[in-house]
Formats: sequence, structure tokens, C-alpha cells
Amino acid sequence: MSPPSPRHASSRSPVPWPLSCSARRLLGALLALLLLLGVVFTPRPALASEPQQAVLAGGCFWCLEHDLEGLNGVLEVVSGYSGGDLANPTYAQVSAGGTGHQEAVQVRFDPALISYPTLLRAYWRNVDPLDGAGQFCDRGDSYRPVIFTSGGDQQAQAEASQESAAQALTVEVSALQVAIRPLQRFWPAEAYHQNYADQNGTSYGYYRWACGRDRRLRAVWGDQARAADPW
Repeated sequence: MSPPSPRHASSRSPVPWPLSCSARRLLGALLALLLLLGVVFTPRPALASEPQQAVLAGGCFWCLEHDLEGLNGVLEVVSGYSGGDLANPTYAQVSAGGTGHQEAVQVRFDPALISYPTLLRAYWRNVDPLDGAGQFCDRGDSYRPVIFTSGGDQQAQAEASQESAAQALTVEVSALQVAIRPLQRFWPAEAYHQNYADQNGTSYGYYRWACGRDRRLRAVWGDQARAADPW
């Protein structure tokens, strides 16, 4: 009698061993822990700094706009008016006097790249802080230098920059004619005043030279003229 033939192996995959309830609960807890660790330790992109604003008056707004817009961290500079009570002032009204407004610029900047004190250093070295009756060849109250502050922090930093400027020039603080005032409102100037230096290079260059702005800055600040370097 022939020996019995062996059974043929089944083509079906073997059935996995079933997990107990406790094992399933343990596996679920481990998966939840792994997901939690992934959430906690996954690197997140750094939050962008919220842009801040400064309003500064320093004579001709064409010049101050051009001087500050090239600083690293400055996002935008807008020419306009501030300091007076007249709403929606025009260039003709401000230039004629009596509005209380000064030609000013609104500087929008990234505080992660340039701090307010650094911006103020650049401002001081782009104005004649000893002249409160105007700036360079432009005379009258609408051209006087003013730092318009927003809030207590800017006020304190502006006053600290005033002390530093006085020390750098070896004069008393009382000799400085840059006013520090709370900002009420900034009014943008007419469109043809914006980016004037870039759009009217020849006439701007002649005006700046004829006004003697850079000559006076060098006379006051020496090698530090127009610079944002530390005091």
C-alpha cells in the first residue's frame, strides 16, 4: 500500500495572530505618543516681525525720504505733513505757513532688521540739530526738525537719542533744536512729491547741492554725517 500523499500547502496567506484588547490599547497609546512628539518637536518657521512706523521732520521731505529709504530694514518712506491741526493739508498751504504742520516723512520699518534707536541715529545725522528755524536753505516753521513719537517707548528712546546726540556734538542738550512731540496724525503729501529723488534725479540733485545740505551736514557731523553707525 502506498504511503499517503502529503497535503499540498495552501496558497492562502496565513492568518495573523489576533491581538488582545490590552495589546491594542498599548499600541494605540504608543501611536498617540509618537504623534504628540512629532507635533512638539517639528520645527516651526519664525514669525515675521510686525512692521513699525516712525514720523520724522527734517527740512525738505524729498531729502529726508531719500536719506532714510536706503537703510537696511526700512520698508517704505512716505513724504507728508504732521504737527498741525489742519486736516488734509496741501503743499501750498503748509509752505505758506500758519498751519502748524512740518514737512515730514513716515518711515515703515522692520524692527528685526533695524531698531528705532538706529533709525533715530540716521535721522540725527541727516539734519542740522542746531537749527530750529528751518533746515539748510529752507526757512520757516514748516521746515523745522521734529521727532514725532508714538507711545512711551518711542518717547523714551527719542529722549535717549537726544542725549547721545548732544554728547556726540559736545554740546548741552539745551543747544539742540530738534523738538520731540507726540504724534497726532500724519498726512501723506501729493503724489508728485513721493519718490521725488528717484523720479527727478537731475532737479533733485541740483536742489540738494544748491541748498548746501551735505556741506552743512559734514560741518556739523564730520565723518559721521548721514551714517547710522553707533554713537
